[in-house]
Amino acid sequence: MAPIDSDDNTTAGEGEELRAGRRKAARYVVPVAVMGVAAATIGLVPALADSGDPDLPKVTAEQLIEKIAKSDVEQLSGTVRISTDLGLPDLGGLESGLMSGMSGGPGSGGDDEGSAADPSAKLTELVSGSHTLRVAADGPGRQKLSLLENAAEYSLIHNGKDVWGYDSKSNEVYHSTTSGSAERPEPEKDVPATPKDFADQALKAVDDTTSVTVGGTAQVAGRDAYRLVVEPKQDGSTVGAITVAVDAETGTPLKFTLTPAGGGAAVVDVGFTKVSFAKPDASTFDFTPPKGAKVTEGDETAKAPEHGRKAEGDLAGGMDGLEVIGEGWNSIATFDTGAQGGLPTASAGGDLGALGGFLGSFGDQVKGDFGSGTVFKTRLVNALITDDGKVYAGAVTKDALVKAADAAK
Repeated sequence: MAPIDSDDNTTAGEGEELRAGRRKAARYVVPVAVMGVAAATIGLVPALADSGDPDLPKVTAEQLIEKIAKSDVEQLSGTVRISTDLGLPDLGGLESGLMSGMSGGPGSGGDDEGSAADPSAKLTELVSGSHTLRVAADGPGRQKLSLLENAAEYSLIHNGKDVWGYDSKSNEVYHSTTSGSAERPEPEKDVPATPKDFADQALKAVDDTTSVTVGGTAQVAGRDAYRLVVEPKQDGSTVGAITVAVDAETGTPLKFTLTPAGGGAAVVDVGFTKVSFAKPDASTFDFTPPKGAKVTEGDETAKAPEHGRKAEGDLAGGMDGLEVIGEGWNSIATFDTGAQGGLPTASAGGDLGALGGFLGSFGDQVKGDFGSGTVFKTRLVNALITDDGKVYAGAVTKDALVKAADAAK
């Protein structure tokens, strides 16, 4: 792990302890793995932070990371606000069809159309817009997440070995079981949902290309917190800064915000508007399928030959030889799709052809020693698709992608 910017000097022995602490932080900063938000990036919601900066004892960045690492909170409940602002134009529902098709969700084709309550399909809608979630957790074996929608609600419940998804709008239920023990199961869907989840990923990125400091204090969901600020030292990254609001009492991350290097509203922000660290009532995690609900068993879905298997296989096959070049915040993933001619055209038909035409309409045409291609841009992640079928993608600028492609020739 890289040195952390601080005004305090650290002895060699203390440095070893701090590095161990950071590794612990990256491992344990999510003591409660609330299941499921497939949202890669989240937008700014100013209302999450209360006004006023509390007067708290001074701490160093090292001490704050240690506080996160030592946090033993496994019981909580509250409301989380999530928004997404990648700066993309409206895809008119195209992205939902593509993502559900690749995940084998509803509308993916085949005899089994899947379940509207399947988390792999349902939660893809969180990749854009603003959403409110209710979360609860009681140790590693019991979590619940509810997505509140207009006149409807989607809930994902993990209780022991059982995982239930329920979509009230369609009155459909998805059920599967985990392979771990009742107390320490192997979650079926373990993706970011709370500020802890996102903070875990941020701390994993801390290396010698990173600056980590304490940026004052704040109030989040009525609780006093410190601000941990993580910033790239390198030029070329699209990430401006990551700020994690850390509960002063428990060490629990309460709010996570990622601002882009280009300025403007945050790209990623997820935080509690209400939070309690009391043990949730056991009945919170109980679930019985409502009368008349259609129940889909996860095992049955997995066995269906047309249920997403072909799409998954095609996707994996197209990413053979995936490599990561560069270091730190300037890392770029690259792979060869094997498809000559760059972006798919309308002749490809279906969603794939529509996607190619759409991306081409607002992508930037670029040339270099590598040849020519199209750069597809968001406010955070950019991707270069060359005309000979190679892909370069990362949280880096267009120039950095072109430079990487030239160097690979």
